[in-house]
Amino acid sequence: MSPSSTRLIIGPFNRVEGDLEVTLELSAGQVQSARVTAPLYRGFEQILAGRPPEDALVIAPRICGICSVSQSVAAARAIAAIAGAGMPDNGRLVTDLVLAAENAADHLTHFVLFFMPDFARPLYAGRPWFETARRRFAAEGGQTAQTLVPARARFLHLMGLLAGKWPHSLALQPGGVTKGVDSGERIRLLAILADFRAALETTLFADRLETIAALDSVAALHSWSAAAAWDQGDFRLFLHIADDLGLERLGRGPNRFLSHGSFGLWPAGIVAEGVAAPFLPRHVSEDLTSAWMEGPTQPDADKDGAYSWCKAPRLEGRSFETGALARHLVAGDPLARALGANGGTVLARVVLRLIELARLVIAMEGWTKQIRPGEPFCVESPLPLRGSGFGLVEAARGALSHRLTLEGGSIREYAIIAPTTWNFSPRDATGNPGPLEQALEGATLQAGETTPIAVQHIVRSFDPCMVCTVH
Repeated sequence: MSPSSTRLIIGPFNRVEGDLEVTLELSAGQVQSARVTAPLYRGFEQILAGRPPEDALVIAPRICGICSVSQSVAAARAIAAIAGAGMPDNGRLVTDLVLAAENAADHLTHFVLFFMPDFARPLYAGRPWFETARRRFAAEGGQTAQTLVPARARFLHLMGLLAGKWPHSLALQPGGVTKGVDSGERIRLLAILADFRAALETTLFADRLETIAALDSVAALHSWSAAAAWDQGDFRLFLHIADDLGLERLGRGPNRFLSHGSFGLWPAGIVAEGVAAPFLPRHVSEDLTSAWMEGPTQPDADKDGAYSWCKAPRLEGRSFETGALARHLVAGDPLARALGANGGTVLARVVLRLIELARLVIAMEGWTKQIRPGEPFCVESPLPLRGSGFGLVEAARGALSHRLTLEGGSIREYAIIAPTTWNFSPRDATGNPGPLEQALEGATLQAGETTPIAVQHIVRSFDPCMVCTVH
């Protein structure tokens, strides 16, 4: 720290999943560098070691209550990779529906409850949009939450029909799902989706989902936003606020993006500095330099130079951002590529999550119609005594991987890398920061701020799930 700089520690953060601290080095009212700390150790990799592989289907979902389906699917896929198990079409469709329901609910929760309430803070009282933002998104009594949170609850009835319960369902298996869907239940699913669509089209978008899903350029986004008053729907309100505050310049990440691929809608791959390439999971390493770890699963709380329980995932030595923006950018989506041309920003991350929400609900309607009652939903998948397998999933927040190694019929090694492990990783052996640490550099402070609002916007644009981060 230079003589002219000061240090500011922010944390714990409210409205994030789990515990988070951020240490900022400040100079001339600007963040010069940041260190992101995950202060809670979980240890699920240790818990799973030595157990029968089927235990992962019970224990891994307990990693998190907000994205437990993603953990279930990753565990099931890792086991299926070792068993060489296939999955009938019905099993794939129902698995996709359950995972998509969780991701869609996460996108909505993030926008309504985690991200937008910051714009209802008194700090913004002088802005012409403030009273509208406060009325809709105040942490207590916001109109949008009063409408969309109940709609989200009704939407999640889909989980009960397909998975028995949420979170921590046992319905998702290596060979499919444990519960079939009959013709009557398929009609109920379509009714649930229709209700959710109506809520989104009325309150969030003030337009049809198909119109939002079709936005394919910055010009199209601006044209759509300008086609009605700025307060018509919460998406337009956000775009209006973003334009006023310059959120298209805030929180620029490393310009490297990674996706495991999802639903057959978005492929696996990476884009680094504009160059696309395949994603090779075996090229991923976990740097422990700044983590309180002396080995892959051995904690060391007194380790010199460490400042987080989070490891630093690196692909061929480089950090990567992951999330909805990364998914669409890897898929070649022109709007994502335009918004993320020089690295992700607050605007780009939020816009692509909302557009993905529209696209997911449309896709779910199609998958539901493809279910064939009476045909198989699951096949048996007996396991060999030894082998290794990857379970790769796209959770709402990005790339999630489970790597499982069996020996003598028991788990010898279980390795988990969550989206927030990628995005909130600490510095590696070469001193390279993680994506959030890099995105915070250059953020400015307003006079008298002790918890800088720009930092809050950047952190929440990544939507941390800290309980998933450390294992």
